[in-house]
Amino acid sequence: MRQRFLVGAAVAVLAFTTLAPTSAAGQAAAAAETLRVDLGSPTGAFHGGATGILYGLGDPGVPSQDLIAGMRPRTISQKAPDGEQHPNGDALKVADGFFAAGGTDVHIYAQDTYSRWPYQDLGIDDYLARLKPQLDKVAQRPDRDRFVWTIFNEPDGIWYSDWANKKEKFFADWTKVYRTVKSVLPNARITGIGETRYRADHLREFLTYAKANNVLPDITTWHELGPDSLASYRGHYADYRNIEKSLGISPRAININEYSNRRDTSVPGQMVQWITMLEDTKVDGQLAYWSLAGNLSDNAVRAGRANGGWWLTKWYADLSGDTVRVTPPRPDTRDSLQGLATLDRADGKATVLLGGTANAVDVALTGLDRKVFGDRVDVRIAKTTWSGYEGDAQQPPVVAAARVRVQDGRATISVPGGDPLAAYQVIVTRAGLGAPPAAAAPWQASYEAESGTVENARVFVQDDGSGSWDMAMRYTTSGRKDVGAMNTPDSRVTVDVDVPRAGAYRLGVFYGTNAFVGRQALYVDDTYVRTLTLPATLNWTYRSRLDTPLTLTAGKHRVSLRTTDPSGFLGGSSDITLDRFDLTEVTGPERAEYPLADGRRSGGSVDRGTGALQVLAPGAVAMAPGQKVTTYVSAAEDGYYRLSTSWAGAGRSTLGLTLSGRRVAGGDLTATGVGVWSGSSTVFLKAGVTEVVLSNEGRTPLVAGTLTQVRDAAADSHAVRVEAETGRLAGGAATATGPWASGGSYVGSIGNGGTLTIPRTGGPGQYALTVAYAQAEKNTGHPYNTDTITRTMVATEAGGTVTPAPYRHNYTWDGFWPETSPIDLTTRGGALTFGNPAAWAPNVDWVQLAPLVVANTVTPRR
Repeated sequence: MRQRFLVGAAVAVLAFTTLAPTSAAGQAAAAAETLRVDLGSPTGAFHGGATGILYGLGDPGVPSQDLIAGMRPRTISQKAPDGEQHPNGDALKVADGFFAAGGTDVHIYAQDTYSRWPYQDLGIDDYLARLKPQLDKVAQRPDRDRFVWTIFNEPDGIWYSDWANKKEKFFADWTKVYRTVKSVLPNARITGIGETRYRADHLREFLTYAKANNVLPDITTWHELGPDSLASYRGHYADYRNIEKSLGISPRAININEYSNRRDTSVPGQMVQWITMLEDTKVDGQLAYWSLAGNLSDNAVRAGRANGGWWLTKWYADLSGDTVRVTPPRPDTRDSLQGLATLDRADGKATVLLGGTANAVDVALTGLDRKVFGDRVDVRIAKTTWSGYEGDAQQPPVVAAARVRVQDGRATISVPGGDPLAAYQVIVTRAGLGAPPAAAAPWQASYEAESGTVENARVFVQDDGSGSWDMAMRYTTSGRKDVGAMNTPDSRVTVDVDVPRAGAYRLGVFYGTNAFVGRQALYVDDTYVRTLTLPATLNWTYRSRLDTPLTLTAGKHRVSLRTTDPSGFLGGSSDITLDRFDLTEVTGPERAEYPLADGRRSGGSVDRGTGALQVLAPGAVAMAPGQKVTTYVSAAEDGYYRLSTSWAGAGRSTLGLTLSGRRVAGGDLTATGVGVWSGSSTVFLKAGVTEVVLSNEGRTPLVAGTLTQVRDAAADSHAVRVEAETGRLAGGAATATGPWASGGSYVGSIGNGGTLTIPRTGGPGQYALTVAYAQAEKNTGHPYNTDTITRTMVATEAGGTVTPAPYRHNYTWDGFWPETSPIDLTTRGGALTFGNPAAWAPNVDWVQLAPLVVANTVTPRR
């Protein structure tokens, strides 16, 4: 059987300046590779432009503001206003949410006004006629200068592919379009040349012409889409700068406005290589659009959950200070160890992001300034790995941690190996006065499906390892192989596991369906456990992950997924693909800690626990009145969680709580006097990522420590769930039966006059509305994008508020996803009517209403 990836919970013995790996697989792997990080050699201010996105935003709310803000892309490219290329992603419809989440610029793909791909060529006059209304709409906005114009997309492949004979026409057309844009928007920035790949000869000819005719692009663009770009990009960048210099052109800003390939998006160990090369050259980049608009280029799960790739982009967005020189063992080599690092002297923190190898890594730090770091440093190493495209990932665990002595400004940090799909975050700070940092990762092991016992099914090679364009354009598969053709009553996959202790475990099944709900029977040691229902995915290889609980005795077991359960053959729904099994020990209620020093602050300063307030360290943040700190918490499921922290106040003090931009009424934590206090609020969190803001709402300074999140399942009794079919239907809405609906029934034909009314108890206030919905509306015909459509459902409170909410395409009409959105109610018991007067809404299985906050406590800390 293939070697397993293991992560242990304990930290191995520290020898002098080296952190020993916690991974058994890392210890068994090849000799560690060395990543050299020189903190004494700055390379410029952190830029942060590498995680822009093409069509990363679909509609307002898809993806959630929390995911956008956490990822913090500087730039996005979206379709032309009212363009026909895709059904969503309109630049003007998503711009306000993007800017509110911290975005800088929205690039408009002006040619996406056309319906076909490649764009139909109806002549330049037709294009100009379509362009003028776009310009007029943007010109009406006060923020018009934040829109950037991509006036030609891939001209070497569309309209002007015969460069030798058509370049003069392109130059003339470029001039017409360029001057048309500037005539309406004199300050507009225009990008170019925007070709399918880096073409030095085209760029030189184009820039020569553009300079001579005063039509130079403000931002230079091209695409880097192939796997070889990981090796060749830096050469392209240097060559382009030389072209500028040779032509006497001042350096342009650069945006690689489409980069990466299908196999890499969502995969932390691959994406860290792309991010590193773009940050090294201080350019912006936009992840390519291969799958769905509105899923952050495969980094968003559903509308508001995060996969492993999103956590890497969030780590990147959190960097601050100056980047420093990083030397990998094999520069400019694809699929190899790469990394970037920053030093923030004001915060006293160095951060290294790395990945791209299955081997353990020695991070050789030099230039550790004694004035910043002292003689000892605290080190935390967190890991984010691939969780599938639709596989929810929680806060990355700290897999290793220790206190390390610094000798002559040097220290070596050993990062666990064994997982080529993972990226790692290494945080180095001055050692505090309290206990050393500790790892928090539970025991975990992974097993490739194809390496188990495969019966009456087939092993498929999804990646032959050649690195070809064809392989790069396939979706990632763990271990490069999967198991499919599970279409007989005797089809099964069995893996041998060995667990260290008796107790509770979580089995994560990586799988794919072809847009249908799947079923597989779970057996342990040939004993039936349960039949799994696996939500639909985009296609066979667009992986999701289903987590299910297991109770195991210590030692060896045989875990099997089968197409037959005690009731018989499960039929076509069992014909899914199986990729990998993750087994994780569960040691108690879901719990996570978020050091506020790792958050994003508006003012304030970090207390590293080196003074009188070490009781709150590590991770304490000092906040003056009005200042705040933002962090991003993740919840494995919809439900109530206790958010708690401790703080020291110089007098009466109040910590305010804001969730997803929503100030929580009744969520303030108020201390009555001087001292150290602990407080908690029990609030309803949606599954996935929630932006949490703690603010100093008092009149005196305070210092707040770590934010702790603990699942409080007992509080779920405050939520009221109603089956949709028990509600009152009107205007064409109708009950339908379905095998995947709870109780076997759901309500369809909601919208366009059809409504569903649900009775309600409870008074006015802030609530979380959860709807189990299904909808698979999409356009067809695009050669590689899946043109999904978002449906909106409007909740109308009798005598009160009207609240719309978006519901993303979920691949099937009768497989239901729970989706939670905010709703503020103003009446005592006014019924809720769901519909949409202008369009169809999703099908609905059940509706749940939960008060946003149900408990709030503050006590003095002794």
